[in-house]
Amino acid sequence: MNLLRILATVSSLTMVSRVLGYVRDFFIARVFGAGPATDAFFVAFKIPNLLRRLFAEGAFSQAFVPLLAEHKHNNEQEAKRLIDAVSTLLFIALAVTAALGVAAAPLIVYVTAPGFALDPTKPFELTVSLLRITFPYILFIALVALSAGILNTWSRFAVPAITPALLNVAFIVGAAFFAEYFDPPILVLAWAVFAGGVLQLAFQVPFLLKLRLLPRWRIDWSHPGLRRVLLLMAPAAFGVSVSQVSLVLNQIFASFLPTGSVSWLYYADRLMELPAGVLGVAVGTILLPSLSKYHAAANTTEYSKLLDWGLRITVLLAVPSAVALAVLALPLIAMLFHYGRFSAEDAWMTRQALVAYSVGLVGMILVKILAPGFYARQNVATPVKIGIFTLVATQLMNLVLVGPLRHAGLALAIGLGACLNALLLYWFLTRQKIYVPQPGWPVFILKVLASVAFMAIVLFTTMGDAWWWLQAGWERKVPAILGLVLLGTAAYAGCLLAFGFRPRDFSRRAAE
Repeated sequence: MNLLRILATVSSLTMVSRVLGYVRDFFIARVFGAGPATDAFFVAFKIPNLLRRLFAEGAFSQAFVPLLAEHKHNNEQEAKRLIDAVSTLLFIALAVTAALGVAAAPLIVYVTAPGFALDPTKPFELTVSLLRITFPYILFIALVALSAGILNTWSRFAVPAITPALLNVAFIVGAAFFAEYFDPPILVLAWAVFAGGVLQLAFQVPFLLKLRLLPRWRIDWSHPGLRRVLLLMAPAAFGVSVSQVSLVLNQIFASFLPTGSVSWLYYADRLMELPAGVLGVAVGTILLPSLSKYHAAANTTEYSKLLDWGLRITVLLAVPSAVALAVLALPLIAMLFHYGRFSAEDAWMTRQALVAYSVGLVGMILVKILAPGFYARQNVATPVKIGIFTLVATQLMNLVLVGPLRHAGLALAIGLGACLNALLLYWFLTRQKIYVPQPGWPVFILKVLASVAFMAIVLFTTMGDAWWWLQAGWERKVPAILGLVLLGTAAYAGCLLAFGFRPRDFSRRAAE
């Protein structure tokens, strides 16, 4: 099974979900703008969405998939017992957590957005109401993450990749057709979150049934695999998801900034999620099962070569993505969000945050590639130590940067913290001889940087003036953006081809 082909499939399906995400944000920006109501929703959605990332892209997957792959490699019947035991405990724990979250919603909002409670002009009560509706989402999405881990371990990557699109469908339908039936209208977005969780879980069940892997109720506290998942999961949550924890802490800072700051950061982060999801999450997802199998087979050479492949693919695609986002920040924001109540000032403020975020995009993606290098070996101690150090460093940068740069300073601190996290993960991987770089990296880097520089010059000289993007209609901006994307892609790919790069150079087979 060719990993490059799998990556293309997973990335394409993830792209569908991300594009639908931009359609959803188009409707949210057009209908609700960037004001007190959207600030309230984004704060309310932040906590369950953070937990989604911890489970779907972080702690649960990193703890569960390596153990499941090991059990599958040794004894498939034992793997099914592990699935049953983990799913039962997960359901009980998340059901209790959801109930506690609904009950403690006022306290959660006070802790995560204290500025809302202290300023009477901020929508504290509305945020509490929205959080009570969205919080049960964590129960559904945790079970979706469990299902995705099972399907990925059995090499069914496509289904988990397309599943998140259903949440965006729920948002689009709710905002476009049902907002007027709610009072206040912003409530429709909270109910869309709830409905999206149900839809995602229901979509994956038939595929589990087909594989005869649908979890059964089994309370088996003594299962050794269950204990190992629990031991790995708590520190993994911190080690992999430092950037997400930092986003919540940033929200605390942003709640004291001018109204709209939370929304500006949200819209910028949404643009960052396209390359982070299409590339970072996709590569990390397909690497983890193969790395786990190589570790179970004690094949250290192929383990290191697979990590090298993942890093080269990441550098090849993440560096141009970061530069393109920075250069095309305003055109992208204007094309996606500058409609209805989303003003020109909102566009400029969101641009500031996006440019700051783009500084750390490569680091954010590399963390998703490097962290599995530890978790596939069931090593949680090293990433946790790095995560704690990075989190402290990020918050110190927040304190320094939020004064002069306001909300953009918060975004920049996140990006710089991600780069620090990636550098430390890389250093420890090489120091412990887990990863040994293959020959040719210096020349590879120089060729990529030269190609990216040419692409940036082409985009900057052809994108036009800011005033045009802020005044043109969507029917003109959409084809203009598509043209710029195609032009930038052609410029970058053309340079790579001239330097001798060929797709077959990156072909790689998955572990059997």
